[in-house]
Amino acid sequence: MMARWGMVVDLDSCSGCGTCVTACSAENTPMPGTPAEGARGRVIRWMNLLPQIEGEYPDLRAELTPMMCQHCDRPPCVFVCPVSATYKNPEGLVAQIYWRCIGCRYCVNACPYTVKFFNWSKPGFTAAQAACANPDVSMRQVGVTEKCSFCHHRLQRAREAAAAKGREVREGEYAPACVEACPSGSMVFGNLDNPGSEVAKLARSNRAYKILEEELGTHPKVSYLKRRI
Repeated sequence: MMARWGMVVDLDSCSGCGTCVTACSAENTPMPGTPAEGARGRVIRWMNLLPQIEGEYPDLRAELTPMMCQHCDRPPCVFVCPVSATYKNPEGLVAQIYWRCIGCRYCVNACPYTVKFFNWSKPGFTAAQAACANPDVSMRQVGVTEKCSFCHHRLQRAREAAAAKGREVREGEYAPACVEACPSGSMVFGNLDNPGSEVAKLARSNRAYKILEEELGTHPKVSYLKRRI
């Protein structure tokens, strides 16, 4: 049976160190920006740490929430794309077909999580940066939208290895770079349709919630565990 991949982020153990953001950038080679582009909001980072103020004055505290593509089961970005450049594949991952993208940015505007990014200029990689780029990831050109893919190239490698053994991908054989790099183990990834998997158990926890699910009905496949304090 085909898997339905998803993630759980335990905010109680997340320290906001940013290792996941660094791992994502190293794995997927987003276009490096300049200070001038950053001042105009043209920063491409497939994963961010969003500041969140909790508590009531004067007992306020600032917390950081890892935010990546939520890979919704009812993704608004898919519904508005006129050329089907963004679509949901059979395993539930919201994917991008870069060569089909016409740069209309309907999907960027439709995403309530603001996790889709438009390439405003040609990739400005130096020779040293290009040599460090991940050869398994497509280099995106100017005029296309890009986003987190749950490191789909890793899934493809796991599929090929499993197919050579005549079976499906098993639990634990595939995980995005952010999950593997997290030093506190606060990010858990796996098959949500496998009731015995750790990610499925955590997603059913009474601490689990999904961002904007009740308000928008997007049904994200990323769940967050509330802080205990």
